[in-house]
Amino acid sequence: MKPLKILLADDHMIVLEGIRRVLANESGLEIVAEAMDGRQAVALALDSKVDVVFMDISMPKLNGIEAAQQILRKNPHVKVIILSMHADKRFVERAFKAGVCGYLLKNRAVTEVVNAIHCVSQGKIYLSPGITDIVVKEFVDRLPQQENGIGCLTPREREVLQLIAEGLTTKEIAASMNISEKTVEGHRQNLMDKLKLRSIAQLTKFAVREGLSSLED
Repeated sequence: MKPLKILLADDHMIVLEGIRRVLANESGLEIVAEAMDGRQAVALALDSKVDVVFMDISMPKLNGIEAAQQILRKNPHVKVIILSMHADKRFVERAFKAGVCGYLLKNRAVTEVVNAIHCVSQGKIYLSPGITDIVVKEFVDRLPQQENGIGCLTPREREVLQLIAEGLTTKEIAASMNISEKTVEGHRQNLMDKLKLRSIAQLTKFAVREGLSSLED
């Protein structure tokens, strides 16, 4: 099997040396070129027919995101991993919109570089752990607020809904939750009103769809 051809693009020699030292001990990985600015990185990436590019986000002459975009426009098969000191969602978003498949924080570059290469070479996305937290938070923040879905229910209502879907009677739910049957009936009515549903069967179907119950024994 041919080794993966790697291009390192960073104008900081300490970073380059650290990554170079790690990759030198890895079979199946070969550094074929190094670039000190963004324009040089674009030229070398295309001339050397590399598989993976490690690109500093703050390259001189042409920043890393713009350079990545130019490389990927001409050769979409190249895997570009951005190296950055910035754990900032604006930079992460811009990088992935440009088409990169990895975002690696520089303070973890030496320890994560090999895993990152193997990950992206398999067609996956690689994110440093600190970046993963940012991406997940951004995703959650952008989720629409549900006015008549699972998000509008209280924890108690969700618990009652699950037990209804599991086939428990009003009396059994009351005993399970240590509440009165009248309270259970009130929760059930609130569920129907909020979800605009009119039967136990509809409540059960909703609970299964939302993952509160699988209907499995």
